[in-house]
Amino acid sequence: MFLSPFFTEDAGIVRISPAQGSAFAKDIAGDFNPIHDADNPRFCAPGDLLFALALSRHGIARQMAFRFTGMVGAATALTFAPVDGGLLVSDAAGKSCLEVSASGELSRDAHFIESLVRRYVAFSGQNFPHILVPLMEEQGVMINTDRPLVIYERMSFDLDRLDAPDLELTLVGSRLEVNGRRGDARLEFQVSSAGEPIGHGAKTLILSGLRDLDRESLQGLVDRYAAKKAAYLGAD
Repeated sequence: MFLSPFFTEDAGIVRISPAQGSAFAKDIAGDFNPIHDADNPRFCAPGDLLFALALSRHGIARQMAFRFTGMVGAATALTFAPVDGGLLVSDAAGKSCLEVSASGELSRDAHFIESLVRRYVAFSGQNFPHILVPLMEEQGVMINTDRPLVIYERMSFDLDRLDAPDLELTLVGSRLEVNGRRGDARLEFQVSSAGEPIGHGAKTLILSGLRDLDRESLQGLVDRYAAKKAAYLGAD
């Protein structure tokens, strides 16, 4: 399983170390959010890694929804428990971290699961700056550029087929609703195979600590992000 380097499991307990979470974020998702840095004291495991692990255990159903209910810190003990046809990911205290619902035909084909995971997380990793920055500029707001915080809230998809090769995910719609210092970004995507649409989905993010747009400050954040990404890729 291609996810094996990014978690450890012992007696049914899954843990994600900062090094593992950081490697998945950067090498698989292309996500350089500092909250996933291995040396960040506020390290949080990537939501896309939890999504990938959930699919690898449950399989892919035609209709699925994922609700992220808690942040996962370094080496948090996680259990993946089947519930009501879906999956519940909880920590050692029983606190929910991810709730998964599923309906319709189910596939456990490893190749199809890996293809969807890789395509989705690569799409997801492009949220900042390519999608979120234009949305913020359009609304005249920005996140805190000193301590940026964007939270993965939920994601869902509906597929017509579970046997399609050569998957592609493309953005088909996006919007940002601002309510005071909070923003809710909805990103809609299409799933295609060999150029033919086979499904659709949407992802919702929460942007915290919004303030009036300062283009110079926001551009500085984008530049730092790009420089960090370039330095990492250049070191490989």
